[in-house]
Amino acid sequence: MLSWKLLKKNKTFRYGLPMMCLIFGGSIGLREFTQIRYDAQKMKGKLDPALEKLLNKDRQPVVLEDEYEKLKELKLDEWKNIRGPRPWENSKEYQDQQRTGQKKEA
Repeated sequence: MLSWKLLKKNKTFRYGLPMMCLIFGGSIGLREFTQIRYDAQKMKGKLDPALEKLLNKDRQPVVLEDEYEKLKELKLDEWKNIRGPRPWENSKEYQDQQRTGQKKEA
């Protein structure tokens, strides 16, 4: 049997064996941690229906017809494009001009 002093001097045993242990141990450890992640994602999708109702009380399904009715109520044809002031213009004067222009049209 080899003595401990000979093994201590051997570079393969001294440096190679710990390196191989880190490589294989890290591979196994990463596999376990990633498996935990995927298991957690599977569990997240499987909720008890009673618990899911309690969590999503305020969330109601959006019905396309209801949204269409809301859009029909808006008057989208009666809008006016109003230009804002440029950075070099005095905004107070421009706002006054806009207000007087709106009063004349009304």
